[in-house]
Amino acid sequence: MRLTLLAPLDGWVSPLEEVPDPVFAQRMMGEGLALDPTGGTLRAPCDGTVVTVHRARHAVTLRADCGVEILMHVGLETVALGGRGFTVHVAEGAAVRAGDALIDFDMDLLAIEAKSLLTPLIIAGGPAARIVDARTGARVRAGEVLLTLLVQAEGAMTGGGGDRAWQAEQSVVLPLAHGLHARPSAMLAAAAKPFAAAVFLAAQGRRANAKSAVAAMSLGLRHGDALTVVAEGEDAAAAVAAVAAAITAGLGETPVPVAEALPVPSLPSAAAPPHDEPPVLDAQPPFTPGETVVIRAVAAAPGLALGRAFRVQDEEVEVPATGLGEASERQALAMALERVRARLAAAVAHADETRQIQRRDIFQAHLAILDDPDLLDEARAAIAGGAAAGPAWRGATDRSAAALRALGNPRMAERAADLIDLRRQVMLALAGREPQPVILPHGAILVAEELMPSQLSNLDPSRLAGFCTARGGPTSHVAILAASMGVPALVAGGAAVLRIPDDAPLILDADRGLLHVQPPAEDLAKLERETTRRKARAEANLTAAAADCVMADGTRIEVYTNVGKVADAVKGVAKGAEGCGLLRTEFLFLDRQTAPDEDEQAAQYQAVATALAGRPLIIRTLDVGGDKPLPYLPLPREENPILGLRGVRIGLRRPEILRTQLRAILRVRPVGQCRIMIPMVSTLDEVRAVRDMLDQEREALGHAPPVQLGVMVETPAAAVTADQLATEADFLSIGTNDLTQYVLAMDRGNPDLAARLDALHPAVLRLIRQTADGAAKHGRWVGVCGALASDPAAAPLLVGLGVTELSATPPAIPDIKAALRPLNKAACVALAQEALAQESAAAVRSLLARAGMVAAVTEGAA
Repeated sequence: MRLTLLAPLDGWVSPLEEVPDPVFAQRMMGEGLALDPTGGTLRAPCDGTVVTVHRARHAVTLRADCGVEILMHVGLETVALGGRGFTVHVAEGAAVRAGDALIDFDMDLLAIEAKSLLTPLIIAGGPAARIVDARTGARVRAGEVLLTLLVQAEGAMTGGGGDRAWQAEQSVVLPLAHGLHARPSAMLAAAAKPFAAAVFLAAQGRRANAKSAVAAMSLGLRHGDALTVVAEGEDAAAAVAAVAAAITAGLGETPVPVAEALPVPSLPSAAAPPHDEPPVLDAQPPFTPGETVVIRAVAAAPGLALGRAFRVQDEEVEVPATGLGEASERQALAMALERVRARLAAAVAHADETRQIQRRDIFQAHLAILDDPDLLDEARAAIAGGAAAGPAWRGATDRSAAALRALGNPRMAERAADLIDLRRQVMLALAGREPQPVILPHGAILVAEELMPSQLSNLDPSRLAGFCTARGGPTSHVAILAASMGVPALVAGGAAVLRIPDDAPLILDADRGLLHVQPPAEDLAKLERETTRRKARAEANLTAAAADCVMADGTRIEVYTNVGKVADAVKGVAKGAEGCGLLRTEFLFLDRQTAPDEDEQAAQYQAVATALAGRPLIIRTLDVGGDKPLPYLPLPREENPILGLRGVRIGLRRPEILRTQLRAILRVRPVGQCRIMIPMVSTLDEVRAVRDMLDQEREALGHAPPVQLGVMVETPAAAVTADQLATEADFLSIGTNDLTQYVLAMDRGNPDLAARLDALHPAVLRLIRQTADGAAKHGRWVGVCGALASDPAAAPLLVGLGVTELSATPPAIPDIKAALRPLNKAACVALAQEALAQESAAAVRSLLARAGMVAAVTEGAA
């Protein structure tokens, strides 16, 4: 059949190859034309349905009645306008008639701020179609015939002589719980590469080269999304069959039936778009000499470091801006890529030999990116157009990095840093230079806008005390490397990091997310003295830590440890832990393709209980969802997973998982050692539902003795109704990390808010007091197992608020006990009353510093 498309706007028609953007000019998104508009209204070129309206309002996709999908993209690089200058007249799912207004746009604004007004019209999906008649090099008015398509029946193939290619396609649904992320994208590319045919993925009005892992990732496909595998070439049918089968089989992951996930409505078209580029950090003068500053950042690798600032700047590598001809520049690029490839292969081999698995995996991923066909094709196309090898490679990597950032997914944005790292390495090779190892002074604390994995891996860890970056994320590859090297690290500290003077004294406290810049001379001298005495003091505190924590007036405070695996329990006991206040059972469920069965869970819980040698063990039931998804536990796509299916909500939605876990816990011996804790509780009926399950499983196992069932107080709802929860729960334990983010309405994974997310905010402290008061009405004890419990300075304050149990990281336990033993409860209560009256977290911290309770104990222990 034939489909006639009308001109969607007034303007001049050009061939697609004249568009100054290789994504369109090289037909990576499909065949089509481009229009240079002379009018500011985009109209429907045919009858159909609106499939998508981009969040930035600059692009719309229609599906014609025959199934062909038409993408219209107003201007080039207009996504950066964030919707400014665009007015959308239609919504996704709306039926439109040819000529209906879709989008109005401000031509004057676009002419000034956009790269170009050229508006591509692309045949982006649906049944195979080819252009048989089109107007180019002419002026058209909206509503005039623009082109005619010959549309084939679904699944049909065409072939013949000349330059006509065989075509085939097949529609599938993505069965991957985490969507099309890096690993399955690489496997998809591997499945497509053996075929001569060009293979594409078409979805949501966009098309990507299936042989390019980066391009496939940039589609941002999620579990349950429909897509079409399209191939063009002599072996198209075989290519489509192989790639579609690989997708259906899970691309190396366990496929999850789409029926198990709930539908989620699409984002509204007017939603704010993600940024294609990271925001520019404001340039400000350095801090003045002696100016004391405390920068809050996001912890990437734990630890405490004392040292001096050593600035790392990513120098711009100078390469020729003009080329010596296509053949010469292609050869230069090939040689540079080979030099980097050899260096990465050597790094992989060394990591294999030394069993540095995380380091090996990172550099293997870099090797895969280096061989990405889309990156190479785009760079070579730019070279063919007259560009030198350096600018061509820079443009290709920058464009792919921007595509990953534009997905609005923090982890994908962190992968964009890998592309920038490879850009730098190849540019160095093009300049004829080798990466030069930086000679660090002893005790260097690096400060930089952002560090790259290749930069960090070339540093001498014996001289590196730690680092803090203005950008970056806690799951970036450089953060993973830092943890594997044992280097304390902070990321996402913001523009303030760039103001740190060279050689400024620093205290990097990655455990608390703080960087102290140019601390007062007396404080620094005190800390330096303290550092020299630390070993002796630590030994003294450790010796005393074996005894129970009893305050000077006889008040008993239980100091437990947080555990994520059996080894943590051993470390905790060695540091004086009196039990385990939080066993994070996620360690059993993450990084695997199937859920652990009852026997495996029971064995692991028993191992932790045995390591604790009879001490109390509080096991938190599975806390996933939000930022901790599982490949075998499909969840619906959510605009805000942090407020969605998490914690106990998952257990009640999938009771078979929760019941299996409860049975495994009940099998631990000796009977009575284990207590059970429910995460993310917000209502009393959730506690009752789990209590009913627990009683049923106890009865089924013949487990007569009652088992204590507690709740985690992580939501404001749980804190303000603690008196109600305490009627059913045997104890309450406060998770200050989540409670703080919900009270302050700040996502704790957002680096832009890291400096303001503080559990010592008076609002959080008041909810801790309210929790303790509510629990006391029913004789229930209250603990804290969040990060605040690991802060010795906060321990007296928490005791004064009514907390009687602290569950901390193993290294903090001796200091917490040492801080509390000389104090009395009345002094702690007075401190808490004063803290509740403060106006900010900073004021509370100042109060604690003035109170000097912990400092006095520290000095006395020296």
